[in-house]
Amino acid sequence: MSTTSWHARITCGNEVGGGFLVSERHVVTCAHVVAAAQHAPADTPLTVTFPDGPGLGPYAATVVAHGGWSGAVNDPGDLAVLALDRPAPIKPAEFAPPAAAYGTPAPKLLVHGFPLHYDEGKIAECRATADQLIAGEWVQLEAWGTYGQALAPGFSGAAVVRADTHQVVGMAVASDRDPRVRGGRMLPAAALPRYWPPLGDLIPTPRYEPEDKEQLRDLIARAEAAGAECRPDQLYRDAVDALGPPLPPLGFASLWEAAWYVLAEVRDPEAAARFAARLADFADGDPDARERLRRWPPSWARPVASGAAAGPATAHPRTHPRTHTVRAWQSVLVEIDHSGADQNRFNVSVSLCRDGERHPVGERALPRAEVRAYALERIGAAYRLIAPGADELIAFALPKKWINQPVHAWERSKDDPTPLGWFAPVVVMDLARRRDAMLQHRLHDSWRALDAQSGSVLHRVECGSDQEQVPLTQALRRRTALLGFAAPPKAPRAKQQLKAGLNAPVPVILWPYTGCKGGHDTAEACPGASFLDTLDGYLECRTPAELPYEIWQLRQDPEQEWARHLTLLWEDPRCFPDPAAAGFRRSPVG
Repeated sequence: MSTTSWHARITCGNEVGGGFLVSERHVVTCAHVVAAAQHAPADTPLTVTFPDGPGLGPYAATVVAHGGWSGAVNDPGDLAVLALDRPAPIKPAEFAPPAAAYGTPAPKLLVHGFPLHYDEGKIAECRATADQLIAGEWVQLEAWGTYGQALAPGFSGAAVVRADTHQVVGMAVASDRDPRVRGGRMLPAAALPRYWPPLGDLIPTPRYEPEDKEQLRDLIARAEAAGAECRPDQLYRDAVDALGPPLPPLGFASLWEAAWYVLAEVRDPEAAARFAARLADFADGDPDARERLRRWPPSWARPVASGAAAGPATAHPRTHPRTHTVRAWQSVLVEIDHSGADQNRFNVSVSLCRDGERHPVGERALPRAEVRAYALERIGAAYRLIAPGADELIAFALPKKWINQPVHAWERSKDDPTPLGWFAPVVVMDLARRRDAMLQHRLHDSWRALDAQSGSVLHRVECGSDQEQVPLTQALRRRTALLGFAAPPKAPRAKQQLKAGLNAPVPVILWPYTGCKGGHDTAEACPGASFLDTLDGYLECRTPAELPYEIWQLRQDPEQEWARHLTLLWEDPRCFPDPAAAGFRRSPVG
């Protein structure tokens, strides 16, 4: 039997469409495919067959859940769940993570539908135009090629799957009326649980187990039954705070819809836990549900499995943050600063930082034209002190006027034009922040918060953003996030926003040093928005402490052009000796 035998053909009166098995007894399809059964169930037979499961025969079915579709083409909730008259001996469909339908390049998607005269079905190849939702509901599909089967009547309700994994990323709901357009729409997988909550248990969410989502659904139902008086929209705002994703245009029709949106669409790993904790404040009528909401999710407090290394149980990060092993970098630290009043001369200091000790390699005052050659020469000398097999890192501590210098793109030597950032992990730091003891203290706190997260949350600064420095600094201090700029922070407002991130202090700040020059109005089209989209998706499941190594690997990949032009400002004070302490070690008095 095929691994995709879960593809189903639905017939309801004169209507034919697709569907997909999600449990041994349940099939998901479009509400408009089975509309006749809803209106006259006794007179309209509803049958389900599995063309890739020979010998199973037809199944009688009944509609057991409905998304609320009202009958018009553009009405939301075009989903129905069918219950089969007997279990189907077929492995149900497997769902992909919510973002799996998108990427650069876009992955090929397949739809197994049943156009006229093809009872066994045909396959249409397509791609998602973008991850932007139309009317908060649909994703636009376009044909993969200029020929072959396109989306057409008979494909409604069919699963949209990735061609490489055959995992479900959505459900086809419409084809374009003009066949020359060769496109259509799908209801993305992340939207399906809005209309039938049990589907949320099947769709992977990076930080939450199926038991977490099942328990949250039950607790929400209990809170509602106990008379909890709270508005879904306000709970969402409380969960994501002022810097989180805005409320969807149509808001939320229920508490579960808001909760699922936080689970599947919001990248902040703590947002869903905050949602549950805030709901607990309104669950006075059910003390047990209130207490469980405050302790949710259960998987974050699961004890260590039998046979695992001895140690304490994994604690809830809101009370006892998880700890990550800090990579034992052996760092070549290059510090460049202005030399006295002469703005054309710079002090260049190169050291190797290892095991908490700083080993000077060279220091010299130079005119600007000679800085690069001297720094590269001394970096080469510092490599003689790096132990074989150690994790190497090259860190440039720069004055703010130099912070956008593409040091990772410097050619390694006269004989080797390879960019330095391809040869080794390269990061930049702000020299003034490195010397500020108060900000260094706060950076330690920021890294403890980042280590408690399973992924990275990105705060975006679009071109032309009007965020003011002081309010942005205060907002970033309340929320542990990475900071991403759509363009190099060269425009006056962007420079102030960069200072806000440095003073917050944000441990990781990223921007492209090529592309848009910044400074234009937010209404203008900007390639930086695409850069931030790619960066946001990449960071979602990455550990911030490992970013120097992972960005280094990306820069070596010829298909990851965006990473070659990426500036990574990354500062973990645990990886470098304290500047004041290092100075005393070299002092004849100390």
